[in-house]
Amino acid sequence: MKTIKFIFILLLAVAASSSNGQSQTVEPVIVEGSNKFAFALYGKLREEKGNLFFSPYSISTVLAMTYAGARGETQAQMAKVLYFPVIALDANQTQFHEAFGQIIKDINTRGDKEAYELVVANALWGQKGYSFLKEYLSLIETDYGGGFNQVDFVHATDVARQTINKWVEKKTNDKIKDLIGPDVLDEYTRLVLTDAIYFKGRWASQFKKEKTKNEPFTRLDGQKIDVPTMNQTAICGYRDTNDLQILELSYANEDLSMIIMLPKETDGLLDLEKNLDYKNLLQWLYKLKKRSVIISIPRFKMTEQFRLGKTLQSMGMTDAFLSEKADFSGMDGTKDLFISFVVHKAFVDVNEEGTEAAAATAVGMKCLDVELTPVFKADHPFIFLIRDNKSGSILFLGRVLNPTE
Repeated sequence: MKTIKFIFILLLAVAASSSNGQSQTVEPVIVEGSNKFAFALYGKLREEKGNLFFSPYSISTVLAMTYAGARGETQAQMAKVLYFPVIALDANQTQFHEAFGQIIKDINTRGDKEAYELVVANALWGQKGYSFLKEYLSLIETDYGGGFNQVDFVHATDVARQTINKWVEKKTNDKIKDLIGPDVLDEYTRLVLTDAIYFKGRWASQFKKEKTKNEPFTRLDGQKIDVPTMNQTAICGYRDTNDLQILELSYANEDLSMIIMLPKETDGLLDLEKNLDYKNLLQWLYKLKKRSVIISIPRFKMTEQFRLGKTLQSMGMTDAFLSEKADFSGMDGTKDLFISFVVHKAFVDVNEEGTEAAAATAVGMKCLDVELTPVFKADHPFIFLIRDNKSGSILFLGRVLNPTE
């Protein structure tokens, strides 16, 4: 199944509810911006070969928490790349983060386990003894539900990594493991921000397993392969254009749905990707009509992992990654912190019963302006000399290849 490239979008087709009137007016603007960022990021990631699956919502959320500590040009660049609304540039960003947080709270209060599970979780992992601003920690806790946890990146780097990974694993129902690899953290890491999202939903009209059979699937290179294909006839949202078929498969309760965009030409994916943006999606979805459709879609499962640092920089978010330019003084009151990594991992399983999907994102903040106790361990060949410090003369010079000889 690794050769299959398949475009679909999970839609959270729900209206956010809030007792705050201002928040209600801001939330649609935030959602629109997040969706525009989703397609902009897809445009970058699609350049890689093979399957593609990620959670733009998870990435947007963890970067919004990072953005809460950004100031100056760093803040402006992040807002532009992430399509954050103008209110996000306000001095204290209060209205923006309250509205963003309300979307998270709404998602977490709507999960109907009889129909679907949908959970979003956030957390901060800070270096023991490092001073973060109380205002920043309070904002993340209040608006994003991101509790602050102390770990020791300096003296127990791998223990900290495993602690964070275990949290991610638990919050994604064991679907996302080893989000942060052994080469990602180091003794200069001061903060890691994490977001995890988990979804499991049953189709409103489930596929019968006995109707699943191997059928040919044509790859972009024209080669045909046999793949397990699910079949049924059901009432679905459907639209037919000159170049494209669009199908909406609802999950039980119909709060969420999957949109599948299928080019009519077997090699039409590249043209579809060129035209894939939020504006076109809205136009396509607006004209969907419920009708009986004979459906055949492959059963598939995949896990994808990305390091997004270079991608985000190529999109214009440069200063945040540069130690000499980054301004995250909203986190600790200094300009010492900068983003050292952004990692993302996503899992999806589409089968006869429904869909299970999970994703997690982590952003690492590093500080190089710190004094660490150095370790000098001469456990391999070295050169040495004896010097007269008054005259500067080198009196003896040599090397050690084997101390026992």
